[in-house]
Amino acid sequence: MSFTLIRNAQLYAPEPLGMNDILLSGSDIAYISPRIELSGLPIREIDAAGCVVTPGFIDQHVHIIGGGGQTGFASLVPEVTMSELVACGTTTVVGMLGTDGYVKELSTLYAKAKALDDDGLTAYMLTSYYGFPPKTLMDSVADDLIFIDKVIGCKLAMSDDRSSFPTEQDILRLINQVRLGGFTSGKGGILHIHLGALDEGIEPLLHIARTYPTLISYLSPTHLIRTEKLFMQALELGHLGGMIDFSTGGTKFDTPHRAVQKALEAGVPIEQITFSSDGHGGVKRIDPETGVMTYRPAPLNLNMQEMVALVKEGILPLDKALMTITSNPACNLKLKRKGRVAVGCDADLCILDQNLCLRGVIAKGVEVMKDGIVVKKGRYEV
Repeated sequence: MSFTLIRNAQLYAPEPLGMNDILLSGSDIAYISPRIELSGLPIREIDAAGCVVTPGFIDQHVHIIGGGGQTGFASLVPEVTMSELVACGTTTVVGMLGTDGYVKELSTLYAKAKALDDDGLTAYMLTSYYGFPPKTLMDSVADDLIFIDKVIGCKLAMSDDRSSFPTEQDILRLINQVRLGGFTSGKGGILHIHLGALDEGIEPLLHIARTYPTLISYLSPTHLIRTEKLFMQALELGHLGGMIDFSTGGTKFDTPHRAVQKALEAGVPIEQITFSSDGHGGVKRIDPETGVMTYRPAPLNLNMQEMVALVKEGILPLDKALMTITSNPACNLKLKRKGRVAVGCDADLCILDQNLCLRGVIAKGVEVMKDGIVVKKGRYEV
């Protein structure tokens, strides 16, 4: 068993806990105290003096094998590398398919999640893709949650001209599957729903939330700042007790940190707001002068950027801002050992300097970034 002692940490767990030492035993957080004195053990020490230590960041919406191509095979988006995730403090990631459930396969998604795990991060996946009826690895969504270790929920798209236009009954049947699979496997289960810009928005989800309040915790809609109308519907879902996710990449009517400010002013608790990146989805750009269309992978680093903006623009104190990318997504995904710095939780940590720049990352108890440099990469990275 390896031991690491982080000394002199200004600890945000994410709530502010003051100056503490943190003892890591293997991949677990073993002990937290203002001063830890140990002898007789081979212990590696990290001095965090002058720095803030936080939970490792969680990104609950990433195309880890790349998004599907929208203009032919050449537009297929490349997969995510471990160092890209580490570079923005992401220690836990949820991978999923996008529009494409044909060229991009669930079996490949599973293999990539396992590979990221093997390299030192924590990766989960969602079964299915945009379409309905769902595509699964086994006979049903519930089977995938129960019998496949990495599957923690199901993906669906609605209110998008690329979706299969699922009805409210279709959505309820999928909730039944993730709920059954979730409590049988002990994972919890979520239905993660991509939202497009069509006029209906999340009205079917709001009707479900009003009619069946016990089902709200299984609803995980995303891209909720794509349009202002969609955002206003998201506020109602928040008032009903639902989690609302603001994509930091992709199409949005306002910046994510400003959307958080507006949601808070409307009375939505910060505990119900999350950020996710939509990283490595395909981002289309048309040059206004030439008309030439180009694509690039959606960036992965905007979650932290928007979290820092919440603090630097005076919208939230650091502990509350951190919740959007730590404890809140952990709660949404029902991951009990993630998103917090506490004894018994996974040893996933970020170290930030006084300017909130990322200086260090620890994943499963292993230092993967030191002094702002990624020191542990995926095995095929140069």
